[in-house]
Amino acid sequence: MPYKNEATPSKVSQRYKIVIDAGHGGKDPGAEGVSGNREQAYTLELSMKVVDLLQKEPMFEAYMTRTDNTFVGLEDRAQIANDLDADAFVSIHGNTYTDPDVSGTETYYYADESLPFAREVHEQLAETTGFKDRGVKKEGWKVLTNSNNLAVLLEVGFLTNRSDETNMLSDMHQNRTAGAIVKGIKKYFVDRED
Repeated sequence: MPYKNEATPSKVSQRYKIVIDAGHGGKDPGAEGVSGNREQAYTLELSMKVVDLLQKEPMFEAYMTRTDNTFVGLEDRAQIANDLDADAFVSIHGNTYTDPDVSGTETYYYADESLPFAREVHEQLAETTGFKDRGVKKEGWKVLTNSNNLAVLLEVGFLTNRSDETNMLSDMHQNRTAGAIVKGIKKYFVDRED
């Protein structure tokens, strides 16, 4: 059962359902960072911060695919958003690479209609993280291809890069990153209403 916020709607022209997906979890811990920390903990921590901020915005209803360290299948993640008829699905990840010098922020989309949304969120994210901007890319990840909604997958930074990871694990950086993601989501939907 997806987590939903219980914020009381105030007078807004429309409320948008946003599903935040904390990548990995349970038997799928994800990437191992330089420090030995695992991606599943980072994505959950950041996702909860994003949802907390979305809850403060009357125009959004926020949901999560997982709220603890449990495993949720890739098809199930997209299905949660599909079943809710969500307006957007945002999957949050930490990247990994064999070369520890590789760093940066990148955003993935699959359906062409998700590209403007991906660009808006990525612009805010890349600017705020301070990491190298690795751009917006099209990719057929399952959580994106199975989604009936606007869908993006954010690779915030590389957990295998010492500098990226140090920032990513800091509470201050996570708060700024969460703010940037919400700002990008909000900007997209506000601009669409104009």
